[in-house]
Amino acid sequence: MLWLLLLSSYLIGSIPTALIVGKLLFGVDIRDHGSKNPGATNTLRVLGKGSAVIVVLVDIGKGALAAYLPLHFNLSVEPLYFGLLAVIGHCYPIFAGFRGGKAIATTAGTLAVANFPLALIAFGTFFLVIFISKYVFFGSISVGLSLLIYSYFSSKVDFELIFLFFTFFLIYLHRSNIRNLILGIEPKINDKNLIDDRIPPKNSNLKM
Repeated sequence: MLWLLLLSSYLIGSIPTALIVGKLLFGVDIRDHGSKNPGATNTLRVLGKGSAVIVVLVDIGKGALAAYLPLHFNLSVEPLYFGLLAVIGHCYPIFAGFRGGKAIATTAGTLAVANFPLALIAFGTFFLVIFISKYVFFGSISVGLSLLIYSYFSSKVDFELIFLFFTFFLIYLHRSNIRNLILGIEPKINDKNLIDDRIPPKNSNLKM
């Protein structure tokens, strides 16, 4: 049962939400447009707000569902582990050639179920860092850093090693953003030129 649920968590995370939305509503592979990342931020950039909301909610749901599995089946196993497998599935989805997103929305769903106070800390930091820096990837990396710092100083959370690896994992996932920042071509969230990447839906009457 345990191994089946762990596998299920990975498969749940592997559902390529942004890819599905892009193909169904716009007839495109989002991995060929914008930043080429099949996540919520690039969905907003390329497909618009409506599509981005769908992707965010489903990706959050993937992490939440995976983290809830051990609770539903009354297993004495930390829900965080199941959620993290969903995060790995989201980043390396078997259903999409292992080309996935960058973990943030699925991590939010995982933490919401596994440890809600941690979710508030991590994503409060996420939005604050984006507000100050105007770079989404800074906010994303700050999620891992905030979890690591909190777990190091809190006696209630004992996941320092996991969150250390998770922070390095986030840095690795955002290596292209770091490279673009060094080259001076990483767009800020308020960059008006991002509108040039917008793609109209297949049905021109559909506003996304």
